[in-house]
Amino acid sequence: MPPSIPFLDLRYQHSQIEAELNDAMLKVLKSNAFVLGGCLSDFEKMYASYQQVSFCAGVGNGLDAIYLALRALGIKPGDEVLVPSNTYIATWLAIEKTGATIMPIEPNEETYNLDVSKIKAAISPLTKCVLPVHLFGQACEMDAILELANTHSLFVVEDNAQAHGATYGAKMTGSFGHINATSFYPTKNLGALGDGGAITTNSKEHYDLVCSLRNYGSTKKYINDRLGVNSRLDEIQAAVLAVKLKYLDVWNAQRRLLASNYFELLSNVGDLILPTIANGASHVYHVFTIRTNYRDALQAYLKDKGIETSNHYPVPPHLQKAFAHLGYTKGDFPIAEKLASTSLSLPIWPGLSKKEQEQIGRAINEFFRGHL
Repeated sequence: MPPSIPFLDLRYQHSQIEAELNDAMLKVLKSNAFVLGGCLSDFEKMYASYQQVSFCAGVGNGLDAIYLALRALGIKPGDEVLVPSNTYIATWLAIEKTGATIMPIEPNEETYNLDVSKIKAAISPLTKCVLPVHLFGQACEMDAILELANTHSLFVVEDNAQAHGATYGAKMTGSFGHINATSFYPTKNLGALGDGGAITTNSKEHYDLVCSLRNYGSTKKYINDRLGVNSRLDEIQAAVLAVKLKYLDVWNAQRRLLASNYFELLSNVGDLILPTIANGASHVYHVFTIRTNYRDALQAYLKDKGIETSNHYPVPPHLQKAFAHLGYTKGDFPIAEKLASTSLSLPIWPGLSKKEQEQIGRAINEFFRGHL
């Protein structure tokens, strides 16, 4: 039986714009242009404008976006890239794919984002890049990150996959770095109807290089100047995203309202730790993650009540079998491991009703009354 309250339900959003989506997809069908056409070009300009940057290049997915961003900066074997220890595995996979060395840094235990105080100690003569991840929808503390990067002549690449529309100070996440990456996976705040991603930058040189790399290393048909890949945001997804982008700020506002409801419903409940927002940062609540030492029992209890939740993320990258060759063991990154074992993400999506949130709040309160 499906949960009475799913972790994510996109039907509300899609029902609002169904006619526009149908028109956009029909336009692509009638255009007879399906790859690197006008819809992609139009969306790239729209998204660049929204992101407050000069250039945007659509690519096949978020992993490719990070990889191609690093490639455009010339990151190569022997280089070191500083990256959070508690990100989704795609961030690490992109670095691995370049042949560079992954250098994990622990997060701030309150914000879950990269702990700026730990960056300086991790910098070595081989360090070439720092890769902050705006995790769960909250902006990283970019001013401090940029100051360190400038002092040590490091590149900055933002992973903005979870923070479409978030800001730090007056600037959009995805506009601070030398070149930045994002994902449009369907679950994201700005989600396609399949895989998709993009790269944003103010550098014409980096933009031109990405456009070549995403298209087999070619800028002219059948002429290949470099070793590239096939990773292009297709016309249908670009057309869909162009429609959705118009609604992103409204949907993010709804997410913030839902988050404020959770803060009211769950304040001072059990041993719950609620999200903390850093000074100067905004949060668009891609997910609403709480923490408790009773995580597994609470998740099972909510499931019995018909409430679906999720773990972001149950196994940190350094303990994944895919990265066993790096030689890390349990205990090497205790904060990432602590977050992995205590974090629980609650439903938060445009269309979730106040009544449903109150049902979730009651269930969590009932759980803790029986456990504390």
